[in-house]
Amino acid sequence: MLIFKKIYDLQFWLAGERLAGRTIGFVPTMGALHQGHITLVEQARTVCDRSVVSIFVNPAQFNDPKDLEKYPRTPEKDITLLTDAGCDVLFMPNVEEVYPPGKDLTLRLDFGQLDHVMEGHFRPGHFDGMATVVKRLLDIVQP
Repeated sequence: MLIFKKIYDLQFWLAGERLAGRTIGFVPTMGALHQGHITLVEQARTVCDRSVVSIFVNPAQFNDPKDLEKYPRTPEKDITLLTDAGCDVLFMPNVEEVYPPGKDLTLRLDFGQLDHVMEGHFRPGHFDGMATVVKRLLDIVQP
């Protein structure tokens, strides 16, 4: 399994795969992987030629810095699980790579009542942060 930390390097490799006619499947995660994630990787492998998984703990989803600090980070275990699952590429960028300083990439969408119940009630901005990072990662990987 290849591991990339920089967008440029990942996109360069992906461009070569696309030129060779290969399709790209993508599973965005925040790490601390479990069987549900692995099932998605296995599914991506059955419908695409290459599987890419991202592990990025997205600070934009957390309005309380203590929650962000407490989020489980298990990179060694995650790498083992992904390798065993046959994942082709792991993308593990840092915050500055995903959110370059000086650029406001935040999506502000109307989630209706969703942002007033469940996570939205307890974590204002959670869904904007989630939508922002998903769009950002899809733009980077272009599965």
